[in-house]
Amino acid sequence: MSTSTLPVLNLSPPRILLPTARVTMPVHMSVGEELLQLVQESETQPVLAAVPVSSGENVILHDWGCAARIVRIVRPPRLVNSSRLRPYLLTLQGLSRVHLLGNKVTRNTLNAPVDHVVQFPADEGVPTAEAASIFKSAATTLLSRLTKDAAGEARRDLYTKFSVMVEEVSNQRTPWMADVLIASLDADYADKLDFLSAVEANDRLKRATAILVKQTSITEVSKKVAQSLDESLSRQQKEFFLRQQLAAIQRELRNLQRSSAITRGKLSDGTDTSSGKLADTVTSELDDDEQAEADDMAGIRTKIEAMARDSEERRMAVREWRRLGRTPAASAEHGVIRNYVRATGTYMQLEWLTAVPWPASAVSAAMSNPLVALHDREFLVKARRQLDSDHYGLEKIKKRLIEYLAVVRLKELQAEKETRLQAVEADKSAQAAADAPSSKADGLPAQNDSKALVSYSQEKAVGIPKQPQVHIRATRKTGVKGPILLFVGPPGTGKTSLGQSIARALNRPFERISLGGVRDEAEIRGHRRTYVASGPGNIVQALRKAGRPDPVILLDEVDKIASSNFHGDPAAALLEVLDPEQNHSFRDHYINVPIDLSQILFICTANTLDTIAAPLLDRCEIVHLSGYTYDEKIHIARKFLIPKQLKANGLTADHLTLTEPALLHIATRYTREAGVRSLERAIGAVVRYKTVEWAEYCDSIGAELDSAVPIDNVAGEGYKKVVEEHELEQILGIARWDEEEREREERRGLVYGLVVTGMGEGGILPVETSVVPGSGKLKLTGSLGDVIKESAELALSWVKSHAYELYITQTRSQDPLKNPDPVDIHLHLPSGAVKKDGPSAGIAMTCAFVSLLTGACVPNNIAMTGEITLRGRVGPVGGIKEKVLGAHRAQVTKVILPWANRKDVEHDVPLEVRTEMEFVFVRTLEDVLEAAFGKGVIGWRGNVMLVESRL
Repeated sequence: MSTSTLPVLNLSPPRILLPTARVTMPVHMSVGEELLQLVQESETQPVLAAVPVSSGENVILHDWGCAARIVRIVRPPRLVNSSRLRPYLLTLQGLSRVHLLGNKVTRNTLNAPVDHVVQFPADEGVPTAEAASIFKSAATTLLSRLTKDAAGEARRDLYTKFSVMVEEVSNQRTPWMADVLIASLDADYADKLDFLSAVEANDRLKRATAILVKQTSITEVSKKVAQSLDESLSRQQKEFFLRQQLAAIQRELRNLQRSSAITRGKLSDGTDTSSGKLADTVTSELDDDEQAEADDMAGIRTKIEAMARDSEERRMAVREWRRLGRTPAASAEHGVIRNYVRATGTYMQLEWLTAVPWPASAVSAAMSNPLVALHDREFLVKARRQLDSDHYGLEKIKKRLIEYLAVVRLKELQAEKETRLQAVEADKSAQAAADAPSSKADGLPAQNDSKALVSYSQEKAVGIPKQPQVHIRATRKTGVKGPILLFVGPPGTGKTSLGQSIARALNRPFERISLGGVRDEAEIRGHRRTYVASGPGNIVQALRKAGRPDPVILLDEVDKIASSNFHGDPAAALLEVLDPEQNHSFRDHYINVPIDLSQILFICTANTLDTIAAPLLDRCEIVHLSGYTYDEKIHIARKFLIPKQLKANGLTADHLTLTEPALLHIATRYTREAGVRSLERAIGAVVRYKTVEWAEYCDSIGAELDSAVPIDNVAGEGYKKVVEEHELEQILGIARWDEEEREREERRGLVYGLVVTGMGEGGILPVETSVVPGSGKLKLTGSLGDVIKESAELALSWVKSHAYELYITQTRSQDPLKNPDPVDIHLHLPSGAVKKDGPSAGIAMTCAFVSLLTGACVPNNIAMTGEITLRGRVGPVGGIKEKVLGAHRAQVTKVILPWANRKDVEHDVPLEVRTEMEFVFVRTLEDVLEAAFGKGVIGWRGNVMLVESRL
């Protein structure tokens, strides 16, 4: 024996190196750098010791390793934009066994080479003739079996070459041949580790023979399993072939019967064929009802067999199937159960049970591959491109949706990784069960343990890929547990189309469920099967239409669900559907089997949050969609609405051109909404008008409608494709809205406030006040609600309390409405037929009262909005974007807003609008008066306040 000091390279399981073998493996960058330095310092190819190690907190080296020569080491390419540490590629050639001396415990986690004292064993000796003969026999048997079962020509040639080498090798060289064979076979890691420690020749041949016998047994069992599977498949194919033959024979018999009836002049159904014409086809789908029933039954059975084993849905389907088989055909119950299988007028339970795309079933796994789009490196780029092509504007919404899609992608990929690790753990568990000790000396599972034999053989057989065993149910855990997005906004702002864009970006089917007017809980949870005409709920129906367990389902109009009644509460039924902690086991009353809804991406839409139940609202993340600006509406009309209406009405872009003033006139004078639906209807009316003109023009010149006819005529007698602004009144009628907002005046007691209409459109509203003889009261008109009435009383109370400071009264105790003469103040908001409510008119009413009582006027280019308190504080209000856009449309140049709404202006109002207007943000009513009337216009006494003591 001889000792030496060699660098030791750790080999983590299941990697192992035997003498005569060559292996290429990746190593860490730091390890690669050290090995590269070792190669550069050595004049010849350096030698190291490749030693298997055990995994754990402390790395423990095995007693035996393999001295190996470094054949090649490849440095990874340098990537400029990559921060990942790419591994080196190391190629080793096994030389001989070595025995490690000294301490074998190390904390080296990166497998960096560390010098260690090793001992080369003495001469291995010459094996006996008996041991060499037994080894050759076992090797020949295994190699002949592998040659026969090899799938590729290259592998078959390799096994044949090994067989020739085994036959020609001498007894003295059989230990070397054993090293070659064991290193080439896909044997168990523990067996190879045990074989590595065999130094003496006879001992090495004995251990190699045991491994070869074990591999032979595994190969035979695998062959039997494969043959049994082929026989089962062949039996199914044979049954299908015979059924097709039977159907063909029955069709031929019907043809013969019909031919004989034709020769007699009349068919069996009474149809006269004497004219030689056959009124109907020879075959009909209405014939052979028994064959159709058999086909339906076969299809249902195929779907049941495709369900995941040991799943509750499969047990339910098998129970109903067996119940059908045990029921006599003459009984009434047989017809009821048969309707579970065949759809006779309504879809019955068993057909629905097999039609649902169960996440763990083989059919749904084959139909869906949801992670293909998520693995694309340009997934988010394509998603942005999809959203931009489908919608104009909505930048904040698009940003939130990109974040949503990024989270979905990350969680899905993490879930896929966890599932893959679970499958590996399942493989290890099956392997451990198969490797358990048995009565056989060679370590194989017992012959009576058929499940262990199948599991073990499928893992170890050559040519069969390693995969999770059939009897282990490995289901993919979904990584998507919210959020449930709730799009809230006025009608026509693109809420439903945003859901369709998300589905296209994820490459998933899209289903829409309309909840408007749903008043029955059973429409969500399904009807119980005891009721007549019962059926599953809308969720299960959407799943069946999608055909995949992970669609994008849009729950439309959740704010219009009917309230609780004797039919149940539909909103409460949605709580389980939308709760990520509960919907993995949603139970439909009709299916009566837990359904996993956790892979579904739910998106809800609503027009308002007022009518949505608080628990349902708590499960959703609210995304507000405000109205479009007129500039955005023009772009949407150019890009989407006009091409859509031209195509719908049979015209092309060459037949119609809407000028920019005409399009703006339609958007401002004929529609007033937050969305674009009315705008699309108005554009459709213009397109239809031009369609009639085009048809009449073509008829007048005798040309076809789709022919190449000159469109523009210089003399004006032909068809004119350009639509001007002055032509719109003839096409669309009188405009619904006028420009009264721009016809403002500057007078005492008149102030312009900002409002949001019921259609989501912003605008200005004049606050008119007038002094009338009376007794010091406030009179309010204009169809006002309770909140806006309270704002008027607050404003008047503040003005009364500060009348002395504003030089309205001479003393603090005087009432400005009773001194010197008692008067009433009449406050009116125009458009009395329109209901008005809300606190946002507080500062406008205050300025109107101050203007009325002081005589100062507020300029007509100023508009304001804000809530007030009795102390004179100005509070924030909502709808800032809509109000500012309405003021901009009315050519208001200065807007007074609460200080708390400053961020709303910066984030929501477009930049081109902010640059054209002046914004004044106020905290108190004193700031409001200074901004509205101008600095120094309203007099303001000092803050010294003297109160007469009454004690």
